[in-house]
Amino acid sequence: MTGPVVVGFDGSPESLAATEWAAREAQRRGLGLEVLHAWPWPKRDVVGSDQTYHRALAQLAEREGALRALAPEVPIVSSPVSGDPVEALEAASRTAAVVVLGSRGLGTLRGYLTGSVSQEVLRRAACPVVLVRAHESEPAGDVTVGLDLTHPAEEVLAFAFEAAALRSAPLRVVHVWNPPAGSEYMAYGAIGGLEREVSAVERTGLAEALEPWRGRHPEVEVTDELVRGKAAVELVDAAATARLLVVGRRTHHAPLRHHHLGPVAHAVVHHVHCPVAVVPYG
Repeated sequence: MTGPVVVGFDGSPESLAATEWAAREAQRRGLGLEVLHAWPWPKRDVVGSDQTYHRALAQLAEREGALRALAPEVPIVSSPVSGDPVEALEAASRTAAVVVLGSRGLGTLRGYLTGSVSQEVLRRAACPVVLVRAHESEPAGDVTVGLDLTHPAEEVLAFAFEAAALRSAPLRVVHVWNPPAGSEYMAYGAIGGLEREVSAVERTGLAEALEPWRGRHPEVEVTDELVRGKAAVELVDAAATARLLVVGRRTHHAPLRHHHLGPVAHAVVHHVHCPVAVVPYG
């Protein structure tokens, strides 16, 4: 995708952090930046609405100026949109390389991530969505990606390897697995043998999934980890030292299917400190 980096802005501290992260990401990728301010503007003839409208425009212009100073080589446009933020961001995601949104803190999502807005943007966006915490710049460390070998999505690995390459950062690939259901009722010795067998199969699958990507990105230092446990819990723990966590979200093309974020993505966007990229695939 060669479209711009799109960032949601509403003047909140979390959206300020998101715009800074987005400007640096656009600079890394050599792309333009679009600052999108969308909300249902009140009718201009309502008392006080005209002042609110012009104040929002001035705030948007001021932010654009600050971002130009931060990343002077990045082409930047700001777009006030009169309409529903979810619909505006979803429409922008169809041609964007990345959509960036701000998150106030763990367990509470505000601004562009309030209630149904946050869930719908994450569920419906056509491109990767990155959530950035307020008052926190991207920390030092590796890029971490959670890989599900039952759905080894090319899109997720492509985003993770590119993110690591752009940052000259190591890439940590974490695959979480569990023994087959019912194995807990087997004899102790049989359980150990089965787990070793399953672990070997998982290890081979992990190596095979990563082999072509290692060839495409020889400049990226890659470590892979096979972890037994619950994916949501293990990825939250793995992200403690990451500068960016990448997870996938399966898309459904049937018109009557509901958009679904998934338990792992849902857990990490609520409990991880570093920026989180949710990449659609399928």
